Amino acid sequence: MMSDYDVIIVGGGISGLLSALTLSRHGKSVLVLEKERIVGGNCNSYMVDGFQVDTGPHAITHLKEGPLRRLMDEYFTYMPVFVDYGHYYVRTEHGLTKIPSNLKEFATFDVLPRKDRFLLSQTLTKALTLKAFGMIEDKSVYDFLPKGLSKDALDFVDAIAPFLSGKSMKETSVNRVLYGSSFARDSVSENIFEEERQDDTSYASLITDRISKYQLMTILSSFSRLATNKVSYAQAYPRGGLKTLLNAVLFSMPGNVMIKTNESVKKILTSEEKASGVATETDSYFAENIIYSGFVKSLPSLISLPSDYTEKLSRIDQTLSLTIWLGLSEKMKEFDYTGSEVWFKGGAYWAMPISNYDPCIAPKGKQLVGFTFVINEDRNIEDEKKKAFDLIIRAVPGIENRIEMTHLQVTIPEKAAVTINGFFAGPRSPIPNLYLVGTDTDNRSMGVTRAGYSVLELLRAMKEDGKL
Repeated sequence: MMSDYDVIIVGGGISGLLSALTLSRHGKSVLVLEKERIVGGNCNSYMVDGFQVDTGPHAITHLKEGPLRRLMDEYFTYMPVFVDYGHYYVRTEHGLTKIPSNLKEFATFDVLPRKDRFLLSQTLTKALTLKAFGMIEDKSVYDFLPKGLSKDALDFVDAIAPFLSGKSMKETSVNRVLYGSSFARDSVSENIFEEERQDDTSYASLITDRISKYQLMTILSSFSRLATNKVSYAQAYPRGGLKTLLNAVLFSMPGNVMIKTNESVKKILTSEEKASGVATETDSYFAENIIYSGFVKSLPSLISLPSDYTEKLSRIDQTLSLTIWLGLSEKMKEFDYTGSEVWFKGGAYWAMPISNYDPCIAPKGKQLVGFTFVINEDRNIEDEKKKAFDLIIRAVPGIENRIEMTHLQVTIPEKAAVTINGFFAGPRSPIPNLYLVGTDTDNRSMGVTRAGYSVLELLRAMKEDGKL
């Protein structure tokens, strides 16, 4: 069977587009099929009544030496401009308080009672010690917390957990909090295209040496960060909004990539028990390799898979979020900051005044703020919206008198939530020549950064399989 392309990518979200860019730079002819009329998925911006909203608030993390930095340096020909993200805060009746990022700051975090701060500091030290020496169990945050915490402290921890994992503290692992809050570091995939070793050093001694050095660095780094950690380290927001990051990917795309929108894939085709192409409502396309970047949970509807693998896919957890964008008639002193606030007593949200990064995002003299809430899919959406608005007005009294634009988004922010019993698929499927990419194939970090990790793992797998 003749192939039309080297690679077909199902889905034109940021994971699919980054995969297309990288593979095309390695000489592959690539077809991207996207079911919507536009590409980008959750990495996008659009206009609403003169305000430019993103598809949910975003912070791009690990920009100094993480996966997106590696991909940009290696494959982009057009670079977006990034603005330092700022800090994370909680809001009280007295204003904003910066979330502590080390033990010294925790000692003065008077949002919580002194006893709670002492207990939580002890717990964090214990968790980092166990983590540094490879002794920590994958316990839930709730099970790891000390006894005797106040309701406010428990509410605070339970408010932070969903923004690190997508779920409550009873479903979030301690490891996730350590990595998501930057007290521990996610590793970046090794450079899979570096030259092969030229000397005669044995692989065993080389690996042992690297592991011992890495373990020592990890231990020292963990304890150093306990004293000096900066949560906002290497985080940024793209000037001009998320669409500038999306446009940088599209502008960097070489001519051997074809993107077709309004093309919904209905079936992944096989030949001799290998993936060989895809069928849409109107056409069929064939390629040597197929990369699926849609929701892996939906993969069984497109191709027959082994029953044990299908069962694993059913364990993928997901989170539903509600974002409320508010266009304000004037700038408010309550939002005179860059970064985000994540808690007000009695409720959790992730608020971000994105027009503070670039005034062009809002009309002159006005302000745009996004509030994201993790909502319960079992409850009535209208009730969830009312509860969210009530919390916003309680947290920022008077804001209701300055709202001139309201725009709501209900989305699944990550294709998989990072829970204790949840499943992540990895880059290889059980079907030869069918690969997977996206935020349900890699659990490191969040958002665009996690998409970047997944693309690096895809490249690694294809290189190991002799496809690159």
